[in-house]
Amino acid sequence: MSLELHVFLRRERLPDRAGWQRTIDALGLPIQLDISLNPKTNTGFSPVNLKGTKSGFELYGGSTTELLSIYPHLRPDVGDRDAVLSFRWGGDLKECGCVLGAAAALLDAFEAVAYYPEDGIVYKDSRQLVVDARQCL
Repeated sequence: MSLELHVFLRRERLPDRAGWQRTIDALGLPIQLDISLNPKTNTGFSPVNLKGTKSGFELYGGSTTELLSIYPHLRPDVGDRDAVLSFRWGGDLKECGCVLGAAAALLDAFEAVAYYPEDGIVYKDSRQLVVDARQCL
C-alpha cells in the first residue's frame, strides 16, 4: 500500500534543490536530497541519503487543477497556489520521515500548504511535520 502527501505552492516559489536542502538543514533534519533532484522536472523515485543509509520517495509535480477536482474542499486552503508536489511512499517509516521532512521544508520556507488525504489533515505550518518526521527517523 502506498501513501501520499500533496504539497501545494505557487509555481514561482518552487525551490531548486539547493534552496530546499538549505531549509531541511536549517530544520535540523538528517535528510540529504539527491544532488540531481530538480523539483520542477523530476518525476518518479528520488533517492535520499538518511544518516548514511539509502532511502527516498516518489515525487510528482503538476498543477493543482486535478487534485482540486478530487478534493474541492481544499480550495480555501490552497488559495492561489497553482503547483503541487505529490509525494508517495510505502510503509517504511524512514521513507515516511523523508517525505515529512522534505514537505516541512516546503511549508517552512516556500509558502506551501500540505494535505494528507489518508487522515484528511491540512498542514499550514511545518511544526507538526517536523515532529512527525523526527519520530519516523
